[in-house]
Amino acid sequence: ALLSLGLVGLQLDVYAQIGIIMLVGLSAKNAILIVEFARVRREQGESIEKSALAAARDRLRPVLMTGFAFVLGVIPLFTTGGAGAASRASIGITVFGGMLAATILSVLLAPVFYVVIQSLTERWSHPPQ
Repeated sequence: ALLSLGLVGLQLDVYAQIGIIMLVGLSAKNAILIVEFARVRREQGESIEKSALAAARDRLRPVLMTGFAFVLGVIPLFTTGGAGAASRASIGITVFGGMLAATILSVLLAPVFYVVIQSLTERWSHPPQ
């Protein structure tokens, strides 16, 4: 989000900050869905790695579809002119760039973080005898 603001020469104003707050909630939803699917598969007895890969594969299309639909939906915010165009552009550019990056990164990094954290959790909760 900050990179996209910098690329177009906009400042981190109040509107951009509101966009970042909105972006955090929307991008976290994608990661939560991937982790939830992995957790259910793990409880069914699959290995940590298999459950993470299966969850990422199962949720790839829905995550990409919702993320890109949102990204394409905010294009009118920063392409229109008129009164209030600067504030709409600030929010639009922030959530456009941020959601684009968050969608791609959540598909790639959420399963990795799940594997690392779940492995550590299981290792610490069941210490060797």
